[in-house]
Amino acid sequence: MARFSSRTETAADRATGPRPPRRVLIGLCVTEVTSWGVLYYAFPVTLSSLTRDTGWSTATAMAAFSAGAIVSALVGILVGRLIDAHGPRPVMTTGSVTGVAAVVAIAAAPNLPLFFAAWVLAGLAQSAVLYQPAFTALTGWYGPDRVRALTAVTLAGGFASTVFAPLTALLLDHLTWRGTYLALAVILGVVTVPLHALCLTPPWRHGRARGAPSERDAHARAVVRSGPFVVLTAAMTCAAFGSYAATVNLVPLLTSDGMGTHLAAVALGLCGAGQVLGRLGYPRLAARTAPRGRAAVILTAGAATIVVLGVLPGPGAALIAVAVLAGAARGMYTLLQATTVADHWGTRAFGHVNGVFTAPITVAIALAPGGGALLARLAGGYPVSYCVLAALTFAAAVAIRRNRIS
Repeated sequence: MARFSSRTETAADRATGPRPPRRVLIGLCVTEVTSWGVLYYAFPVTLSSLTRDTGWSTATAMAAFSAGAIVSALVGILVGRLIDAHGPRPVMTTGSVTGVAAVVAIAAAPNLPLFFAAWVLAGLAQSAVLYQPAFTALTGWYGPDRVRALTAVTLAGGFASTVFAPLTALLLDHLTWRGTYLALAVILGVVTVPLHALCLTPPWRHGRARGAPSERDAHARAVVRSGPFVVLTAAMTCAAFGSYAATVNLVPLLTSDGMGTHLAAVALGLCGAGQVLGRLGYPRLAARTAPRGRAAVILTAGAATIVVLGVLPGPGAALIAVAVLAGAARGMYTLLQATTVADHWGTRAFGHVNGVFTAPITVAIALAPGGGALLARLAGGYPVSYCVLAALTFAAAVAIRRNRIS
């Protein structure tokens, strides 16, 4: 079996050139907030108005939204290969234009088939503008300094819901849901198209310096077919489902334990604040731990918080404190996902390899809200389902710890 050394690749990264100009990082921070806000977080805010106006069920509308997320995961593999070959600028700029067209199509959809088609188009845009292409760009440009850049972008992206949930609600006060989406399409186009076109301009050396396309493809195939890669991808996918299902279903869990809805909502909000804390702490953890051990620690911590949420009867303050810790573990998981491939296999053909790595994780995240609720019904309640989610996440931690990655 082929073995891959991240140390050799990191040494090569140091020779790829100077750090890109500050506008690259600033531009991506702004576009991630806007892209996530318009293409993701606006939907749950508009959902009730949408279903009331169209008569479509909430489940059906959510299915269209989830279809977009699954398309994004699958197309992300191709997007990664395109970035490897041509660089982030043309791919992410095209993604922004596609996103504008998709949002207009969502607003104009007269029936369910076209509404689903619009969200499929939105999924294509998501694959080219959300975190994964941004992670590929920053990994390629920043090399060994990538953790700081990735942390900055994910911290900025964490404010997408903070900015766009109230903005979308404000638009709904004055416009229909269709008018709101048209206004959001304008915002998406005005902000992200020029920033992607004008800020992502540093030379992309990876398409040339990493060898011919056939050599990059051969390297990528060797990595993604290796046993350690398959085990790591499966483990991270299981952990993603466990972590996201637990945090998304936090409010029904707490209300089933007798906590008021408003206080449970506060707990969910503080869970989001915990994600920011986790992302802030990740660079220090990364500097002091090896990649495999770091992944095992983060996933074990996530499993511990999930099981405590499931079995702890109270008081409310203790449950909220654990929710914050669960959010911190999930925040660290986001950066762990962003850095895992480069940490273990270097940055050669990173877009291709990371696209394959990320695809099942993104599908698991898309299925986590409904899957977590279904698991609770099958298990007879949220406490038992949280124990199952914790066991799944801990099993992923054990699998990573035992995985033989060079």
